[in-house]
This record gives sequence, C-alpha cells and structure tokens, in this order.
Amino acid sequence: MNTKNDQGVYVNFERLEFLGDSAIGTVVANYLYSELREDDEGELTRMRSKIVSREKLNSIGKELKLLDHLICTGKKELFGDDIYGNLLEALIGAVFIDKGYEQCKKVVFKLIIDPHVSLLDVKKEIISYKSVLIEWGQKEKVVVDFSTDKEESKDADINYYCKLRINEKQLVKVRAVSKKKAEEKAAKRACKIMKIIN
Repeated sequence: MNTKNDQGVYVNFERLEFLGDSAIGTVVANYLYSELREDDEGELTRMRSKIVSREKLNSIGKELKLLDHLICTGKKELFGDDIYGNLLEALIGAVFIDKGYEQCKKVVFKLIIDPHVSLLDVKKEIISYKSVLIEWGQKEKVVVDFSTDKEESKDADINYYCKLRINEKQLVKVRAVSKKKAEEKAAKRACKIMKIIN
C-alpha cells in the first residue's frame, strides 16, 4: 500500500497507522479522564479499549468508505476487514502530521467520539465474554475450562472447535474460523445459558 509523495519518496502507511493509533488513544484517554471523574485507572483502561477496539475502528472506517480513496497496486477486494481500521488510523496520523494535535483532536471527535460513543452504552458493552466467564468462575469458585483444537472440516472456513466445561461438565461445543473466535463464541453462549448476562 505504499505510494510516493510529491518528492518521489515512498510514503509508509504503516508508520501513519502507528501514529494515528497513538493519537486516537491519547484523545480518547483525555476525553474519558475528563468525563469520568469517579472511575479508576482500570475502568478508564477498559473503556478506552472498547472505544478503540479493532472491530469498532474497522466499522467506522467502512462506514466512511475509506477503501474507496486508497491508491494501491494490489486488488482491494483481497484486503480483510482490518484494512478499514488501518486506513482510519493512517488518516488520523496524517492529520496529526499536517495539522497538529488540536486539529487531530477535532477530527477524532468528529469521526469517532461524537457519532459513535455513548459512555453509558460503552460501560455496558462486553468486549470479551471469555473474560466475563473466567471472572465469574473465580468469584463463584467454579472451574471454567476451554478445550480448543484444530478441526478437519469440509468447510474450509471452519478451522477450530471449542468445548467449554464448567466443573468438568461440558456445557457447549462450538466451531469457528479461529481459536480466539471459537472460545469467545463458546463463552458468549455459556454466559447466556448460565444467565451471567441478559
């Protein structure tokens, strides 16, 4: 995805992504620090993670149709969903370089915070059902066990299965495209079965 600037020097978008990621994180951290005066460092960190999650940035980048503006030599349809979040980060990084922090902050508010962040909703949002289930298990003195392995399947997209046991009793078995997704899917289902979440 590298292209040349007006001087014929290659522009590295990954460096802009790095800068944009840091700039978004800083603006969001400052926003949370100002708005949530009663919350401790742990809660502020969790809130920031939810707001700047890969899924959320991908969704915003897709909504903004950033891929339509990408100049590249490869086929755009071959890029995964992460390209949208990467482009959003690169855009914010470019604004920071060209216009400075204050203008960058305005753009982060305009594109991310104002249209997509409700602090009440973010507080309720669950980013990892696996973490919720493990914390519940520790609190209730219950053994939560994820047994995840590769699976030979006719469906090339389904590569992993996960058996989730509570106190050695199998509660659910799910299949997914990756180990992480299989465990998260199993945990979400288990949380609903055990009525840990609504």
